Amino acid sequence: MKRINRANLPAAILVFLMLMLWQGLAMGMDAAYILPSPSQVLQRLWELRGPLLTAHLPSTMLVVGIGLSISIVLGLALAILMDYNPVAEKALYPIVIASQTIPTTALAPLFVLWFGYTVWSKVLVTVLMTFFPVTITVFDGFKSVRTEMKELMFSFGASPYQIFRKLKLPAVLPYFFSALKMAIPLSIIGAAIGEWLGAQSGLGYFSRRMMTQLDGAGVFAPILLLSVAAMLLVGIVSAIERKVVFWRSEM
Repeated sequence: MKRINRANLPAAILVFLMLMLWQGLAMGMDAAYILPSPSQVLQRLWELRGPLLTAHLPSTMLVVGIGLSISIVLGLALAILMDYNPVAEKALYPIVIASQTIPTTALAPLFVLWFGYTVWSKVLVTVLMTFFPVTITVFDGFKSVRTEMKELMFSFGASPYQIFRKLKLPAVLPYFFSALKMAIPLSIIGAAIGEWLGAQSGLGYFSRRMMTQLDGAGVFAPILLLSVAAMLLVGIVSAIERKVVFWRSEM
């Protein structure tokens, strides 16, 4: 426990210094509608805790959950297919890369036109932003498996399925968890962008509504809640990773 606390000390000091800088800038500017202080944001978050925690946070987390689940399934399927079939790799890899060159803010309004203010317009934005790190990172994990190891198992009579289950799958697990920790913040950003551009609920929608009222602290309050949610989810995934990929810590 002491080692964990000591490891987190530099981050805690840096966050404290950044908050002090933020507080000083906000006090010097004295324009809360442009740059509220951290204390004003926390106060506003407490005042708005009812609608934020009971209505808008669950709405955003629903989008994140659905979008992230689809991205994981889609990303794993594409990575496995590209690893299994070289022709599929040559066909799909450029398309996966090209999908990330499309501005998300340009497609989000189209999704709203196609699906309205339903959850699926936000889910599609989330999937577009999150399937890429899962696909590419897991695919790189498959490629990291040494050819000599595969040939050795094959020489001992292992089937392709046994090579996949006993060699490739354990080797790719660290890559999968790394991809998941990258995809979680992106999924929350995607959900917020989708809600910002067209929604009737959610933290992104609430932040936009506060901006139209020139409520600076109200704009930052849901953003702070999104950051906390992302850190909690990444922390949960990291804890699961330490249990599943236990050999990484031993190494």
